[in-house]
Amino acid sequence: MRIPLDYYRILGLPLAASDEQLRQSYSDRIVQLPRREYSPAAISARKQLIEEAYVVLSDPKERSSYDQLYLAHAYGSEGNVNATVAVGSAPTNRKTDSDLQSLGIDISEKELVGALLILQELGEYELVLKLGNNYLTNNSRVISARLAHNLESEDFLASSEYPDIVLTVALACLELGREQWQQGRYESAAVSLETGQQILEREGLFSSVQQEIQADLYKLRPYRILELLALPEDQVEQRQQGLSFLHEVLNERGGIDGTGNDQSGLNVDDFLRFIQQLRHYLTVVEQHHLFEVESRRPCAVATYLTVYALIARGFSQGQPALIRQAKQMLIRLGKRQDVHLEQALCALLLGQTEEATRVLELSQEYEALAFIREKSLNSPDLLPGLCLYAEHWLKDEVFRHFRDLSNQQASLKDYFANQQVQAYLEALPSDAETTEQSPVINGQSFSPPSGQSNHPSGVSFKFNQGQKPHVDLLEFPDHPRQEHLSFTPKSGNTGAGNVSGSGKSYTDVGEISAVEGRPISVKNHPHGAPKSHPQVKKRRRRKPRQPVNRRGYPQGQTRLTPTKMVKKRLILSLFGGLVGISLMWLLVSTTWGLVKNLLFPQPILSGGQLSVQLNEPPIDIPDPTSELKPPTGSLTDAMAQEVIQTWLSTKAEALGPKYNLDGLPLILTDAIIPQWRGLVQQERSQNRHRTYHHTVNMEYVDQKSDRALVVARVREVTQFYQLGQIRNFKDETLRVRYSLIRQGDGWRIEGMSVID
Repeated sequence: MRIPLDYYRILGLPLAASDEQLRQSYSDRIVQLPRREYSPAAISARKQLIEEAYVVLSDPKERSSYDQLYLAHAYGSEGNVNATVAVGSAPTNRKTDSDLQSLGIDISEKELVGALLILQELGEYELVLKLGNNYLTNNSRVISARLAHNLESEDFLASSEYPDIVLTVALACLELGREQWQQGRYESAAVSLETGQQILEREGLFSSVQQEIQADLYKLRPYRILELLALPEDQVEQRQQGLSFLHEVLNERGGIDGTGNDQSGLNVDDFLRFIQQLRHYLTVVEQHHLFEVESRRPCAVATYLTVYALIARGFSQGQPALIRQAKQMLIRLGKRQDVHLEQALCALLLGQTEEATRVLELSQEYEALAFIREKSLNSPDLLPGLCLYAEHWLKDEVFRHFRDLSNQQASLKDYFANQQVQAYLEALPSDAETTEQSPVINGQSFSPPSGQSNHPSGVSFKFNQGQKPHVDLLEFPDHPRQEHLSFTPKSGNTGAGNVSGSGKSYTDVGEISAVEGRPISVKNHPHGAPKSHPQVKKRRRRKPRQPVNRRGYPQGQTRLTPTKMVKKRLILSLFGGLVGISLMWLLVSTTWGLVKNLLFPQPILSGGQLSVQLNEPPIDIPDPTSELKPPTGSLTDAMAQEVIQTWLSTKAEALGPKYNLDGLPLILTDAIIPQWRGLVQQERSQNRHRTYHHTVNMEYVDQKSDRALVVARVREVTQFYQLGQIRNFKDETLRVRYSLIRQGDGWRIEGMSVID
């Protein structure tokens, strides 16, 4: 049999290797042994090929002849085509092929397993599969030999090279699958692994290797799910297979936040991030069906994801009934989690504006409320900001997680102009009726009992909808999904409902009006929209007029009877008596005070009398043109800017040439100081430092008790130095959000993030 191998490859050497390198490589190759499952015969065949290669290349004359043939093959020369290589010390002489198209060696059938072993060590998995499968296919004599010689399987296999060939082919499938896995070709990797597993199962050999392959298939399954679901929607069969795999995994784990073992190696938090990434590959209908089933386990995470799917589907398809269903699910979730913001948005989309503003006030979504208040400054209520927030929340935080909605705009005007939506909202109960029927909304308690967690890992069931989570352990690739595939985790689980306004400047909002809690009907307007200015009006209720009867009294009332008049006089008499008693008590107490002062006079004050002059006030009156000092504890824009400037100066000192860290405890909280200390130590260890020039423009400050949120636009000019030489320069303007907390008489920064 002809094998495409050369002696240099067998020893893992270049053509110009020295004698010392040759001896060292030979020694290493002999010492290295294949897997323990191989038989002694297979190990011996491999060793024999290595020894033959060493014998040829260690003889200067033989090596020179072989090099000529090697070069002739490598460069296509027609010279030396008949050169031969004799292996004098080998049991048999081996001649190289004169065919220039294939530089290889001739081997016997018993040496095939040794050659396949070497090819596999060299990473030639496809070649091993080709040669090995040909051998397995052509050796049907194995089965007939078992029958003809009446040998037990174990006895026969122990006396042949057949099981070693089977093992080599299976291991080639395993290694090829792992290589394809690393290349991101997950379905191809699965096919390779399953092929190797089937070969071993068919032959009933090497159960330990079968288990190893099966373990890889389990770990590969999440990757396969992502790859299959990322396919175009017209490839229905493949995507259904991906959904089938996903259902298998969920059943084995016991749900999204279950603790069952699906043998993928993912813990609960990793799997939550996997689900978050998976959502980008599913349509809104697919997510609705998937998470609605999972929410019945029950599962708080699945319930929350179902809410998002219902809202997205209800808004995009003009089905407010789905939004109402989402609102009911949020009421159940609200017993353990703060979902008031989502409830307010659902109420808004159902035209229940009074309920929306009332529930919104209960929310603790700090950044979202700050944005809504900022956009509602000139309004008597929060509806303008809530409407503006709702549009961008739908587009940026909801739609982006559905592959068929990621590019869709969210317009409240178009939504409320939908005739189907209007008809449904007109049939809904009014705000007052809704309040009476669902008092649970106002009385939610979302703080779980102390020491308990609603989630096995202690994490919130709310994903961070505004950020894209990172799956660091799996290193899921960012598949180039058609049109809108994207995912990069960022830190993980800070809460999906923690939807912020992202600090962006929003200017446009659809024209809506909420008279009587519902949008104005546009069916009579020629362009489908009212001409009125786009503003949100407060609900006005009129007292119902009572019909008047023929005697001039409102219906349900009658004239006063004598009995009622007596009762009225009695009430007036009692009221007069109470007034008289009060006056008498006042007179007595005043008289007693005068008598007391006469009998028991107060001591006369010692010292000089108070000097009061008409031309000078007794106390200093401040200048009316001077600025009022802020009350103690309030954070003004100037104070906030001073805090930010102090921090930027401290950062410049810490990362500067002196690496001064003394200022960090004076401006940062203890929680984030270690991060900056680590960065400074890293810069110092590499002899690097920076110089900064900052310009700060404050945008707004929002304080609530001892905490405050500050947004500033910072221009940062940075020069990077290494070994005293400037290496880089950067000039950028960033919009930064700072979270401040009051400690003692000052403010400290407890967190900061770049908005855009």
